[in-house]
Amino acid sequence: MKNDYKLNIEGLDLHIEYDKKDVKKDQADRIQAYEIKAVREKTGMNRKDFADWLGIPYRTISDWEHGERKMPDYVLRLIAYKVKMEYVEKR
Repeated sequence: MKNDYKLNIEGLDLHIEYDKKDVKKDQADRIQAYEIKAVREKTGMNRKDFADWLGIPYRTISDWEHGERKMPDYVLRLIAYKVKMEYVEKR
């Protein structure tokens, strides 16, 4: 069953759709994985380009998006702010 919610991170409006069965285990970590993926998708970039653009290793971005590693909350806010200021508003 699909669920969705709207989220605003640093002025960047996100619509996040997730599979409810994925979220039951380690809910906060899975939701954060969906959030970073939604931020990346807002740019239209693939993981490799997004990682290069941010100067973050590809493996780190991949681990965050798969919920294998948890990023600090402030990092998500900083990335969302950079996306908003440098990518979304210039479109």
